[in-house]
Amino acid sequence: MEAQMGKYSPLRSYLEAQDKNRIAMTFEEIERLLETRLPASKKYPAWWSNNPSNNPMTKEWLAAGFQTEEVDIAGERLTFTRIGVSGSDVGTAGFGEKSQSDYTVPPKRHPLFGRLKGVITLAPGVDLTEPPDTDLADYLDRKYGPEAGN
Repeated sequence: MEAQMGKYSPLRSYLEAQDKNRIAMTFEEIERLLETRLPASKKYPAWWSNNPSNNPMTKEWLAAGFQTEEVDIAGERLTFTRIGVSGSDVGTAGFGEKSQSDYTVPPKRHPLFGRLKGVITLAPGVDLTEPPDTDLADYLDRKYGPEAGN
């Protein structure tokens, strides 16, 4: 069964296919790409914010590894910048340029990721999947059967 594409999925596909780190686009170019008009809320800066709970289109460019910058509401243009790339060391591309590489953006991790490594050690032979109460384990086996948890 084919995965359903959303209204704004063509933008994600387009951005994923780019090998440049900065993609300058006009609102009209985005509308041509989507084959539909952008909503009236395009005239508000909040529509173009990088908040993933903002709107469905935001989720598409973020999922492609890009964020919006240099949003010019009056001029109806903006720049999509690859997440994690500073403005001084990026190439630029215009609408219609396709990627020649399989560029992937490494996932961003929270700064606290891995901070507790080595703080907790387990005694040899400890099985964290073993129920702490054997009576409870026996009760659950009787009630649901020994294979219910698998």
